[in-house]
Amino acid sequence: MDHAQHQALIIIDVQNDFCPGGALAVPGGDEIIDRINRMQQSFAHVVLTQDWHPSGHSSFASAHDGKAPYDRVEMPYGDQVLWPDHCIQGTDGAAFHAGLTTDRADLILRKGSNPAIDSYSAFFENDHQTATGLEGYLRDKGVVSLLFVGLATDFCVRYSAIDAAKLGFDVSVDLSACRAIDLNGSLRQALDEMQAHTITIIGR
Repeated sequence: MDHAQHQALIIIDVQNDFCPGGALAVPGGDEIIDRINRMQQSFAHVVLTQDWHPSGHSSFASAHDGKAPYDRVEMPYGDQVLWPDHCIQGTDGAAFHAGLTTDRADLILRKGSNPAIDSYSAFFENDHQTATGLEGYLRDKGVVSLLFVGLATDFCVRYSAIDAAKLGFDVSVDLSACRAIDLNGSLRQALDEMQAHTITIIGR
């Protein structure tokens, strides 16, 4: 089998709410879409992830009295940033950006639907125990190498890539096809953590 058959492009959360004008807009989030569309042509396997929260999700600041977006609280599974309401199931904000090519995807993985647990990673919810099923899907396809792109570099891309590395995949992140929130230095921390897990950082 050609080496390309063992590679997958994992496109993280290119949704309206994470693009300019959205409820949790990542600066320049729409600037990466054309590049991601071109990249899809080079991969035998393409996976799209989609944040998919119920109304009143526990990660929303609006679900906590007296709390504001970007405050932090301690949840049963650990520290949690509280976010503006975003990517609510079935809303336009949760939809993929209209410019994103989606018809090459083998799989669309929806995450964050458990109202009690946030889910940054494409592999595990934030309790780091509840699996999404993505690992098994990729193993069944014979995939060993993953390239991550999308939104946001310092949260869902970061946690997805680190979990993939911990699971034994060969992992790269292309920063030219990612954008970050950069909340209180979170981008620098994310890059340091990814490199510490032997993730290849390209596209600087």
